[in-house]
Amino acid sequence: MENIQGMKRTHRCAELTANDVGKEVVLMGWVQKRRDLGALVFVTLRDRSGIIQVVFNSELDSKLHEKAILVRSEYVLAVRGTLQLRSPEAINKNMPTGELEVIASELRILSKSETPPFHIEEDSGANEMLRLKYRYLDLRRPDLQRKIMLRHRVAKLARDYYDENGFLEIETPVLTKSTPEGARDYLVPSRVHPGKFYALPQSPQLFKQLLMVSGYDRYMQITKCFRDEDLRADRQPEFTQIDLEMSFVDVEDVIGVNEGFIQKVFKEILQIDIPTPFKRLPYQEAMSRFGSDKPDTRFGLELVDVSEIAGKTGFKVFQDAVSGGGSVRAVNAKGAGKSFSRKEIDALGELVKTYRAKGLAWINVTGEGIKSPIAKFLTAGEQSAVLQRMGAEKGDLLLFVADKNNDVVVDSLGHLRLELGERLGLIDHNRYDILWVTEFPLLERNEEENRWVAKHHPFTSPMDEDIQYLDSDPGRARAKAYDIVINGYEAGGGSIRIHSQELQTKMFNVIGLSTEQAQDRFGFLLEAFKYGTPPHGGLAFGLDRLIMLLAKTDNIKEVIAFPKVQNASDLMSNAPDFVDDKQLQELNIETVEPK
Repeated sequence: MENIQGMKRTHRCAELTANDVGKEVVLMGWVQKRRDLGALVFVTLRDRSGIIQVVFNSELDSKLHEKAILVRSEYVLAVRGTLQLRSPEAINKNMPTGELEVIASELRILSKSETPPFHIEEDSGANEMLRLKYRYLDLRRPDLQRKIMLRHRVAKLARDYYDENGFLEIETPVLTKSTPEGARDYLVPSRVHPGKFYALPQSPQLFKQLLMVSGYDRYMQITKCFRDEDLRADRQPEFTQIDLEMSFVDVEDVIGVNEGFIQKVFKEILQIDIPTPFKRLPYQEAMSRFGSDKPDTRFGLELVDVSEIAGKTGFKVFQDAVSGGGSVRAVNAKGAGKSFSRKEIDALGELVKTYRAKGLAWINVTGEGIKSPIAKFLTAGEQSAVLQRMGAEKGDLLLFVADKNNDVVVDSLGHLRLELGERLGLIDHNRYDILWVTEFPLLERNEEENRWVAKHHPFTSPMDEDIQYLDSDPGRARAKAYDIVINGYEAGGGSIRIHSQELQTKMFNVIGLSTEQAQDRFGFLLEAFKYGTPPHGGLAFGLDRLIMLLAKTDNIKEVIAFPKVQNASDLMSNAPDFVDDKQLQELNIETVEPK
């Protein structure tokens, strides 16, 4: 193979413009494609900036032309030549450099390539598993490169914005102490301390609070976090946060500075003006109206509570749900009664069952009245009352879930709502709806362990007026917590933290941690709190998810250079993998066959 000695790249391929015509240029990149037209060979050369056409003319240099004939897809070339305008009939309006071409005077083949396992092209239809196995080839695709470069721009913008607003970027440890209270930790065995383990951080939570105790006032970090949990399309075992903490602030201060960041991102990245302040929706209202604490508000189809009517009908499923302390709620799929078949309605029933609902009742509103398996259980007056409550018209399809557990009702209907939004074409995918969800419950009940657990984490401060409920009615207490939601995705979240030792101790007691357990898990933080702790709070944006939303993809793997798949493995490097017995011996670890 040849080298680049004596050649220095002058431009990237798509950086050339008509102003450069007549210049001698040196380009380096990969062969997108080659066309042999006899006396002329055309090579489309590609680098991260884009593509440009290079022409090898046998009449100008026959040896150079013969060499160009040897070129194949994905060869790496260095080309010297003169930039010129294409003839009018040869202009390609579908590429930014379509009016330009380079007339080659020198060619060096820097590296040959085998035939790739899939075409390196825009929006490749290749199987995702294959693309992830050859991720280094997948990353050459222009659409994927744009997403990775978008990620760079947002990260730089974040650093600049928070620097301008008085934040200091400070690194926190990656090898730290396991403080189990949330997702499962990734553990790292210590060779020096046999039998002991580090944990990879689920977030820098404790350290950023310590930085507030240390007087740094405003901290930020673009940091890796790790959670050993089951994956889904928008979740990875290792992910990146834009992590923030501020001293001497309340909820409004944290929300204000971060609204400014989101506003700046959308303006500079997408040229979209997002007005502030953003909408706010209390948690209970979000759940009641949308069945989700991260509601997609780009469309209606809101949940309607019909318990008062349904509980008095002759339909036992409705009766039992309401008398058992639950509810009956429904959504009105406008116009779907005309288009949804019985088979499609049954499939929707199977969908809600995956969210613990026992089934789906339905009413099809027709010109001749209602059609429904439950019609016989409802009197004419009850039918009329339900239709009026639902705002039903001819052609509508009313879909009901009933359960003694209200959480099951709203959760299953919330997911059904999203499915219907897509199927009925109700979602404007070019629109961004951004809002804050506030007033989260401070605690939630873990029925398996029969105890209260923190909804976010145990350092979240309750609302001042709700502290009184920690002793008498913990489930009633609301948190000074806030999530930022973009198009139905939680893009970030945070809270004001507890800075009072007395209140922190009470919080630990409520969630069932003894003094000894609290000291064992969080002793270093509690010790620090003895030495003057400022009121503080913060937020963390999920950088991966934010880029996913800006790039208009629903696959988080598309915006991470080297992602994991559903079972948390890396198809390219084959991680995780077995290690040598010697390494295990050094760590005093013995593996056993799983049961």
